[in-house]
This record gives sequence, C-alpha cells and structure tokens, in this order.
Amino acid sequence: MSHTSDNALHAIIEATGDLGFRDPLAGVDSRLPEGAAPADLAAYCLMLGDDALVMSHRLQQWCTRAPELEEEVALANIALDLLGQARLLLSRAAQIRNGAGDAGRGTAEGAAAGRWDEDRLAFFRDAAGFRNVRFAEAPHDDFAHAMVRLLVFSAWRLALLDRLSSSRDPVLAAVAAKGVKEVAYHRDHAAGWTVRLGDGTELSHLRAQRAWDAVLPEAAELLHVHEVEGRLAAAGVAADPSTARGELEDVLARVAEAATLRHRPPGRAPDGGTGRYGVHTPELDSLLAELQEVARAHPEATW
Repeated sequence: MSHTSDNALHAIIEATGDLGFRDPLAGVDSRLPEGAAPADLAAYCLMLGDDALVMSHRLQQWCTRAPELEEEVALANIALDLLGQARLLLSRAAQIRNGAGDAGRGTAEGAAAGRWDEDRLAFFRDAAGFRNVRFAEAPHDDFAHAMVRLLVFSAWRLALLDRLSSSRDPVLAAVAAKGVKEVAYHRDHAAGWTVRLGDGTELSHLRAQRAWDAVLPEAAELLHVHEVEGRLAAAGVAADPSTARGELEDVLARVAEAATLRHRPPGRAPDGGTGRYGVHTPELDSLLAELQEVARAHPEATW
C-alpha cells in the first residue's frame, strides 16, 4: 500500500485519474440564440446570478448562528447550491460581455482589466453595478425572518427556473434544469420551518407572524418586469417574472394555512427603482464589503 492511500483525495485520484468534479455545462452549446441581443442576455444572466450570489451570502452568515447544528449544515448546503448557480450565470454573463466587447463598461476595474470572468464580476463591482432584487439583500437578523424570506425567494425562483428550463438559450436551459431540483428543496425546507414556527409555541407563532407581515410586502418587487426581461421573454429566452404570481401566491397561501398565519398576497409590483435597475439598500454595501474584502485586498492572488 502506498503512503498516499491514507489520503482520501489521493485515493480518488489514483482510482479515477481526477477528483471527480464535472463541469455541469460540459457539451452545452454556448452560442447565442438568434433574436437575443448580447447586451440583454448578459444583463439577464447578471440579474439571476446576482440574485443567487447575494442570497447565498446572506445564508452563509447563519453558519455558527443557526438554532441547531443540523440546520447550520442545511443552510450551508442551500447557500452552496445558490453559489453554484451564481458561478454558472456570472460566467455566462462574462463570456457574453467579453465576446461583445462590453467588458467592464461603467467600472474602472473592468476597464483596467479588459476582460471579465466570474470572480471579477463577483468581487470587483460596486453596489450600483449589481442587478439583484433588493429582496435578496435584506439582512437575516432573525431566524423566522430568514425562513420566510427563503420561502418567498425560493418559491419565486423555482417558478422562474421551471420556465427557463425550456429557454431558447441552451446555457440558461441547462442551468435552470439543474437549479430546479436544488431550489425545490430550498422551498420545501423553508416551508417546513415556517410551518414548524407558525404552528408551534405561542412565542414562535408570534415571531413567525411578525416575519410574515414584514417580508410579504417586499415580495412585490419580485414580480416587476424589467425591460430586458420583457424583451428576452418575448424572444423565448427569459422568464417573465409576472407570470410567477399565481404559483407564488398559491405556495404562500398553502404554507400560511398550515402555519396558522394571517396571510395577505403580495401587492402590486413597483414600476421602477428596484434592484434590477441598480437601486439598492445600504445593506448591500455592507454585504459586499464583507464578500469582497479578501479579493480586493489581494487582487492578483490565485487560489
């Protein structure tokens, strides 16, 4: 037996020739679909990628803070799922931007570097350059709020990914097909906790109701249709967020009933000024300061 056999990674390499990691987009046609403007498709991938990246970081902040060890592991896994989706989508956005000669437009870092990649998009844009919904950037200071927010976010994202699985862009379709399985678990996990809290003790019910009342009005932003989303949806490439209203309201109504929570559906989506337009809350600045600290301190480092 060789001395490397005691090391699990060496054992895998000896048996398979590599670590077993596979590119989920290997073999997927990356050519742009006809009828979709490259700038629009890059912007759309940024939107979905930023949603996942920012929500992932919020969930990561529950590590060492969740009410039980098993829940810390569950939230870490959900955060990793979203981080994986963010990587694929930001890589697609970078590929399109670089190919379209739109690298770094509007940012000094991008202009200096000349080309984008997933890391540069994640770590070297300021808040105004992010296109995530503001719903994802709200701090998770209370566990009940975190679960209700994850429930709403996951139910909405699942509806979008389900539609995107038939996108005319093969890359978006592949990302969505993988993401549907992941986000269905995220939704069910958050729903389980919401019911457990709402239908639990008097105190847990009170906190769940407060979270429900605080989070639900913010969900209207998720149903707003940005002009980029509208154009790409008409071309069969993107998912129209407004079409997710029925599924979102149905999920929330059923969970509220099981959790014995008073429920009011999300209101009318705002006409503008949302995170899709780069209009964010101060919380995103503090989130990015934490997310980007190491990369900006060591911009030339390799890992």
